[in-house]
Amino acid sequence: MAKSMTIRKGDRVKVITGKDKGKESRVLRVYPHKERLVVEHVNMMKKHQRPTQRQPKGGILEKEGTIHVSNVMLLCPSCSQPTRVGRRREDGNRVRVCKKCNKDID
Repeated sequence: MAKSMTIRKGDRVKVITGKDKGKESRVLRVYPHKERLVVEHVNMMKKHQRPTQRQPKGGILEKEGTIHVSNVMLLCPSCSQPTRVGRRREDGNRVRVCKKCNKDID
């Protein structure tokens, strides 16, 4: 079983390694068991699509591939810096905390 991830769908992240290093975008999908994310306009892949009733033209489609969670850093909404994520318990709930400015992310 995979541990829970500190990055969630809708978060803004910065890519820190790989061919898309430096790009900042938002997370579209999260796969916690594989520890992978789909980030908007990052790791674009080409898929050759045969014509179907839904896609009558077919052709070559570009879509986002997955990227490992260790290759991105969360952008703090308050300080706009790439940061590590801490956790704190508040009234029985876990709250994500920015390690740079110590403000709540959620």
